[in-house]
Amino acid sequence: MTAFMTKDFLLSNDTAKVLYHQYAADCPIVDYHCHVSPKEIYEDRRFENITQVWLGGDHYKWRIMRSNGVEERYITGDASDREKFQKFAEALPRAIGNPMYHWCHLELKTYFGYEGILNGDTAEEVWQLAAKKLQQPEMSVRGLIAQSNVAFVGTTDDPIDSLEWHEKLAADKTMKTVIAPSFRPDKALNIDKAGWLTYIRTLSVVAGVDIVDLATLKEALGRRIKFFNEHGCKASDHGLDRTVYRPASEDEVNTVIAKGLNGEAVTADEADALKTALLLFCAAEYRRYGWVMQLHYNCLRNNNTAMFNRLGPDTGFDCIGPYNGSAALAQLLDALDQNDQLPRTILYSLDPNDNEFIGTLIGCFQSSECAGKLQHGSGWWFNDNKTGMQEQMTSLANLGLLGNFVGMLTDSRSFLSYTRHEYFRRILCDLIGRWVENGEYPADMTVLGGLVRDICNRNAVRYFRLEE
Repeated sequence: MTAFMTKDFLLSNDTAKVLYHQYAADCPIVDYHCHVSPKEIYEDRRFENITQVWLGGDHYKWRIMRSNGVEERYITGDASDREKFQKFAEALPRAIGNPMYHWCHLELKTYFGYEGILNGDTAEEVWQLAAKKLQQPEMSVRGLIAQSNVAFVGTTDDPIDSLEWHEKLAADKTMKTVIAPSFRPDKALNIDKAGWLTYIRTLSVVAGVDIVDLATLKEALGRRIKFFNEHGCKASDHGLDRTVYRPASEDEVNTVIAKGLNGEAVTADEADALKTALLLFCAAEYRRYGWVMQLHYNCLRNNNTAMFNRLGPDTGFDCIGPYNGSAALAQLLDALDQNDQLPRTILYSLDPNDNEFIGTLIGCFQSSECAGKLQHGSGWWFNDNKTGMQEQMTSLANLGLLGNFVGMLTDSRSFLSYTRHEYFRRILCDLIGRWVENGEYPADMTVLGGLVRDICNRNAVRYFRLEE
């Protein structure tokens, strides 16, 4: 029997052990997509207890607790931090087979030096250990980033953001990690969702453009893209419920915008027309500035209306979307490519059934511009578990070039989530190691080690042009 979480955790063969320990483990982390706060990085926030750094805002953990029948007051309510931690510790042992069990114990081991097992009985021991550890200098936000060997962080920022904290970070010579904004214009596109009109009015003020039609909306977004570029932005990100492609004339789109500005409801087709026009415009701008475009899609959001009304979005009530937008996505990429406006693009679907589709679609638009211009993004959200990562990488290997993959990201709001890169790297090395030991690839450690370092770090450095 193999002991739990030894130094060779998830490494089932000798080749994997060599690849991980000698090539993957020490690669600097390029966390090119996450949701951490640049304000907290600049202010070097310190946490009073493990609940603040672990459970605050982490809807992955909240779902574990809800699935164990925990009352909401112990999750997002008014219970004390100690009580919330206790309820989570009691629920965690039920999570056998869930990546949360692995992530939590990797975080406890890496950042707190805890070698035991978290459960209801050990919760007080862990609580006290963490309280002492969090007082140490290396447990501040910047300390966590530094000890995690993070070279680059791409946050997620709205077009109306002042980027004040990014400006301060860029001017702070003591900050060794590069912290860059990423452009997330979802609210400008979502004319079919509540709050669009209020948002557009704010965007008008921030951009200094009176938004009255498609031309002025493009002008406003264009000004903000330029502003982000001046602040070191390397990538955009779009969170799409589903992929769309419904080209329409400018007059047709202007009619849709006029309805939205008048506070009138728009149809799904009308909303798709505006989204298509703005996606085409934004993508062309990204291409012009040399950014990477990320498309996250196939998510069915806010399914529990009562809890949405109580807690708002991004609180653990989303699921895999039932949409099939394959043809629309292919048409969108093709329209951009025909006009030489297709930027380097990463595609993430929340539906793992899309793996093979993405693997074959990206092969249609590769070019000599760079290796792996179009990427099949790493297992996202409900797929960033052992099985999901293995399936995504196996599909990419079967249908494309795994060696050009830009690797893992945290997609997290927690500063302890950098261990997800370790989790990914162990799974990657084990997968490659099994192929080698099965005689499916030569046991040339120079070549294999180079591939592993590329996937863990160097491909992302090149792809996001981080050395320019």
